[in-house]
Amino acid sequence: MSRGQSTQRKLKAPRGTFDVLGEESARRSALEARARALLEAAGYERIETPTFEATELFARGVGASTDIVRKEMFTFEDQAGRSLTLRPEGTAPVCRAYLEHGMHKRRQPVKLWYWSSFFRHERAQAGRYRQFWQLGAEAIGAEDPAVDAELIWLLSTLLAQLGVRGLRLRLSSLGSAQSRRAYRERLQAHLRANEASLSEDVRGRIELNPLRAFDSEHPGTRQVMQSAPRLLDELDAHDAEHFARVRELLDLAGVSYELDPTLVRGLDYYTRTVFELTSDALGAQSGVGGGGRYDGLIEQLGGPPTPGMGWAAGVERIMLAGDGEPEQPGHARVQAPAPAPLELFVALAGPRERLRGVAFALLSEARSADLSAQMDLAGRSLKGQLGLADALGARYVAIVEDTPAGGAGWRTTLKDMQGGGQREMATDAVVHAVLRSHHAL
Repeated sequence: MSRGQSTQRKLKAPRGTFDVLGEESARRSALEARARALLEAAGYERIETPTFEATELFARGVGASTDIVRKEMFTFEDQAGRSLTLRPEGTAPVCRAYLEHGMHKRRQPVKLWYWSSFFRHERAQAGRYRQFWQLGAEAIGAEDPAVDAELIWLLSTLLAQLGVRGLRLRLSSLGSAQSRRAYRERLQAHLRANEASLSEDVRGRIELNPLRAFDSEHPGTRQVMQSAPRLLDELDAHDAEHFARVRELLDLAGVSYELDPTLVRGLDYYTRTVFELTSDALGAQSGVGGGGRYDGLIEQLGGPPTPGMGWAAGVERIMLAGDGEPEQPGHARVQAPAPAPLELFVALAGPRERLRGVAFALLSEARSADLSAQMDLAGRSLKGQLGLADALGARYVAIVEDTPAGGAGWRTTLKDMQGGGQREMATDAVVHAVLRSHHAL
């Protein structure tokens, strides 16, 4: 060894972690800016939660039977003897913040988004790391099917804008906890009858979490699950109606999807709508993002019964599946600290069940035209909706209502909230009218 040569071992980043350098950093910044533009134009506010939380939050919220809690969390004890965990996912911390900061007193639903790092002790491989970044969005406080459809539309639209290749949307419903009980017993009976063919891991979950058997890659388990009962076929009337409305809204917004009755999520808090977006460009680890409803999670964390819906998408997965650099958003609002101005608010003047579809289609059209647009998701009266539009500073309000004769059609009045004028027009002319006036300013 030559004189002066160091005998110290070179230090490297821990396994399953990585450094972000140069062009990679620029791509991530562009991706974050595109996400910010889309989500904040839809009324979602940025939130950041602590890197570590009380371990109890994830044991109660995520579920003691999940792989995350059983095998993957980085948990440690602090100097005071408290058990803390590096956050493995984002929804439970956001719900904890919703409760802790009294967000139930705000206008519902509370719509939040985050861009944060997370930690899981997984086998490191391409697109799967022990420290990873996720982009997520949550809407807490409303059970309207339009909440589900909006969030699914936002993620699928964002991934398409980012050039994710071979994108596929899988959709299903897990029903409510009440409607799932009878199904759970039937599924458990099916698994017990075929226990000899199941993997050891699935056998150990029969009592705790039998639905996870649908996720197994074990050949014998997969064979058993081909003849297993499907929860989607056994939804109660209320849950089936909710899921039908979600699909109707997605159809009206032009979102393509595949019904997948075997789709389950890896977290125990999911209820009703669940979905996953995959990319054929990623091979076996094809998941890019997904989520669903968690109508019982706030209650599990000690709050009142409160509906919720959200999703998360892996930043590293998006970049692996993306085709080139994300398009840089062209709106000054992306760089500005102030919220984006609301250009269009869609209001319903009449039965919500009858008008929700046309209103949501108009909302999706406006957002596709790069307008910041929102609609009421909490069932307010027309007066309440107009008050909300005024509080949000909406430039225009499109009021969708039934035709005077109550026939199959509808009419729309575009109201100028600043100039005070209004005019009736065809619903499919609203976006063009707003764009024309917007460019005239």
